[in-house]
Amino acid sequence: MIKESIVIRFVGDSGDGMQLTGNLFSNLSAILGNQISTFPDFPAEIRAPQGTLGGVSGFQVQIGSKQVYTPGDKADVLVAMNPAALKTNTQNITADTLIIIDNDSFTQKDLEKADFKTDNPFTELQLPERQQILPVALTSLTRLSLKDSGMDNKSVLRSKNMFALGLVCWLFNRDIDKAIHFLENKFKKKQSLLQANIKVLTDGYNYGQNLALNINTYTIAPTTQLSHGSYTSISGNKATALGLIAAAEKAGKKLFLGSYPITPATDIMQELALRKDVGVMVVQAEDEISGVCLAIGASFAGDLAVTSTSGPGLSLKSEAIGLAVMAELPLVVIDVQRGGPSTGLPTKTEQTDLLQAIYGRNGEAPAVVIAASTPDNCFYFAYQAARLALENNTPVILLTDTYLANGTSLWKLPKLKDLQPINPHIAPDNLKGHYNPAMRDPNTLIRYFAAAGTEGFEHRNIGLERDAVKGTISTNPDNHEKMVLTRQQKIKQISNHITPLEIYGNKQAQTLIVGFGSTEGHLKAAVDQLNDLGYSTALAHFNYINPLPNNTKEILSNYKHIVVCELNTGQFFKYLRSQFPLLPFSSFNRINAQPFHVQEIVDHIITTSTH
Repeated sequence: MIKESIVIRFVGDSGDGMQLTGNLFSNLSAILGNQISTFPDFPAEIRAPQGTLGGVSGFQVQIGSKQVYTPGDKADVLVAMNPAALKTNTQNITADTLIIIDNDSFTQKDLEKADFKTDNPFTELQLPERQQILPVALTSLTRLSLKDSGMDNKSVLRSKNMFALGLVCWLFNRDIDKAIHFLENKFKKKQSLLQANIKVLTDGYNYGQNLALNINTYTIAPTTQLSHGSYTSISGNKATALGLIAAAEKAGKKLFLGSYPITPATDIMQELALRKDVGVMVVQAEDEISGVCLAIGASFAGDLAVTSTSGPGLSLKSEAIGLAVMAELPLVVIDVQRGGPSTGLPTKTEQTDLLQAIYGRNGEAPAVVIAASTPDNCFYFAYQAARLALENNTPVILLTDTYLANGTSLWKLPKLKDLQPINPHIAPDNLKGHYNPAMRDPNTLIRYFAAAGTEGFEHRNIGLERDAVKGTISTNPDNHEKMVLTRQQKIKQISNHITPLEIYGNKQAQTLIVGFGSTEGHLKAAVDQLNDLGYSTALAHFNYINPLPNNTKEILSNYKHIVVCELNTGQFFKYLRSQFPLLPFSSFNRINAQPFHVQEIVDHIITTSTH
């Protein structure tokens, strides 16, 4: 069966290797020329009891021969390694979904662990009679495959995900040679484990090939929409790290990260810690406050200074970010948003830190806020965050989230020479000998920066208010008002140096969908679907939030209905309404710690539309 796109979801216990299986299949699809979008869905528990509902881990990927915006709403193929995985994923399937189960893991004991009340989980879950279910004895077949390997039973069972991957590769007409290559890279230091996984993978593929199973196989043609270049599959966190490295190289700066491990931002620190070869400096601090203060110290010294965190960590960093605002220092703060408040849902996704990023500091402390929208463009917006920080001597908060951080998409490798120049706003030589930290460009109001200890540019720069001319400590009320307004105007003028807002979809529509950050793919897919159904719709998606693009009011004023869609209770809606109180905003929100489903956006617009 030839299809333009298809969605597959792998689900099982945390120890079943679903993330590895999904990643291998996604990377294999990317290598073969398909567009991909992935969604790893981790349990919040570190390791729940085996076979229970709380321990189910999932990985969903949509592959396509044309542009793929999302990991998909519902799975066309569901691989469920146990009853708990099946039970927790019935909302992710349709009556046409092919369900592959490990028949060995559907015993009475397994059913009880998953809180089934009967011995027929399919009837109990009210799956339709026409539901196509393929039972495969994955556990037994894996044991048979590795009976002569000398491996213990626990190690053998951990390889059954490779049997499932081999079967799925057959199902999708995927050559397993590339999958074997990925395994060789991953397990090159564990040859016995490598050989075991290769054998099980091959046996899983041959199982489907030789038995001629009575199910449809799928063919997804390579995409023809890619421009010439080199491509790879990349996660949002890795793309963020590479964007920072590129920015430091382009700006002629050393990259310093002061950070503290926190889910789901830790991978950024781990990626950068591996890059001592390009001069990256990473310090794992004892807490969030120390992390940002270390970064501020590096900024004083003239480095590209970065700190990374997630929701509660951003709260802890707020006072130090205020110091960077007052001292007018370049600082990049990366906030990988997660479910909250407090510890909340560390492995789930939300967009609930927006107002904290914009306003969450004492006093009048404006900072630039931008948001990435796909795993691959985390590279671009990390680069832009560094550029804006260095060129404007200000803190920049980059918002990503769990969905972007752990998800992957196809990324065209850029060339450093093609990236936008970064020109740090450094004090000119003519100020040598009489420099003070209040000196700024009269046109842009950007403070001239001099690294601490630079000969002839010695100065004192602290968190107390300073005189607008002399740079010395000042408690004068008129001076304070002038400085507050100057810092605000400096941020506002950055709107002259960011990309204007653009419209996707039908520019003549009356209904405009608005979003920011990681919802872009879902909103684009919804707009395409709505326009195909005859509901004329457009999309304005924001990556630059504070300041907003210069043409924001001009664009928004063209539409009679503006629906702000976001994964919170309406924070961007409230922010936009505060900026443009006369425009006809309404909101559509989800706070279930999952990405949007495209269909729910479509249904909302249709329900509220006048067509």
